[in-house]
Amino acid sequence: MIDVIGTDAGAPGSLPPGAQLLLEQAHLLAAPKRLLPALQQWRNSESNQRCIASDNPIALSEELLALGRDQRAVVLASGDPLWFGIGRILIERLGRERLRFHPGPSSLQLAFSRLGRPWQDAQWLSLHGRDPAPLAQRLQQRPSALAVLTDPSRGGVDEVRQSLRSSGLESAYALWLCESLGHSSERVQRLAPCQATPSDLHPLHLVVLLAEAQAAPPADQLPLFGLEDGVFLQHSDRPGLMTKREVRIQLLAELNLPARGVLWDLGAGTGSVGLEALRLRPQLQLLCIEQRSGGSSLIAANAARLGVQPAAVLEGDAMEELPNLPAALAAPNRVLIGGGGRKRRALLEQVIQCMAPEGDVVIPLATLEALAELRPVLEAAKYSVKVSQQQAWRGQPLADGTRLAPMNPVLILKGSAPRQNGA
Repeated sequence: MIDVIGTDAGAPGSLPPGAQLLLEQAHLLAAPKRLLPALQQWRNSESNQRCIASDNPIALSEELLALGRDQRAVVLASGDPLWFGIGRILIERLGRERLRFHPGPSSLQLAFSRLGRPWQDAQWLSLHGRDPAPLAQRLQQRPSALAVLTDPSRGGVDEVRQSLRSSGLESAYALWLCESLGHSSERVQRLAPCQATPSDLHPLHLVVLLAEAQAAPPADQLPLFGLEDGVFLQHSDRPGLMTKREVRIQLLAELNLPARGVLWDLGAGTGSVGLEALRLRPQLQLLCIEQRSGGSSLIAANAARLGVQPAAVLEGDAMEELPNLPAALAAPNRVLIGGGGRKRRALLEQVIQCMAPEGDVVIPLATLEALAELRPVLEAAKYSVKVSQQQAWRGQPLADGTRLAPMNPVLILKGSAPRQNGA
């Protein structure tokens, strides 16, 4: 039988008595080179045990296969051997029936224990030998806690920091750098966005990203438009479900915002488009309707962060809310339809009935089927129709350079009501 024992940097002295007994009984001991001196010093000087390095799993497998059936072996491994460890290769080459595993604390367990944070809700991602593109995709989901197993040969923590920066989420996360966990050289520190990566960075490191409540940014210090995604608060149960910056900029352009009038944002989500419209046109009367529970309070909180005041924020089904609007908001000059689901056709027909003369309606869509469903409604109402697609790429780290990672394309359907002169 071959026992594979997970351990920390203090092995073998830090192992529990049962594991140390297995070491004493073994004919062959295998451990990473960094543990061999301690292992040699720990064992009895008169022992006939062989000690070999385990850093090359394939060579180690050959040594273990050559053992006699009456000989025992112990392999010391870092943390949990079955979690990105040597266990997988040993199973593939030796068969699981010859192996017995004794897991130790994994690097994730050590990291979260050092931070004093429960991690049952944490997500994790490995960049070892992998393209970092999935990191950007995971960040768009806005996890509350994300551990990133870095690959020092491909940039390590710097890749994570670049991904945060390019995603506009530097202010949304606390970045904790955990180096050499379990070793005497262990170091755990939080890196601020403006802080340089340590020049003496240890190659054995991982990163933990913890979402944190963001202080409201000074409204007068925000850019005029094109706010970063991280500025907006989001639904905790559906993080990342918001109109991204690049699409938001295009929608604001398509709305052709008047200096005054009424703007409806239906299916407002976080309120990002409508609220940014108010920063551009403060005299607009903005109505936001969002069906999701807690939507009105979230939009109100984002409005306060941006220093704007919608005329009304309603929580409920747009088709049920629209007939009950006060007269001042009942005839919109501009409408953005971001929701509707299966009722979107009926919702668009209702919007057309309410639209002020020469009004515009803009609808971002994800599918061609939705475009095919809604375009005829606008054409039947004699609206002039414009169709476009917005496609953007964000720079993401790749080895020593930068790759362009595509974002989801968005179809934009715009309808303009007939002009009063009949043009």
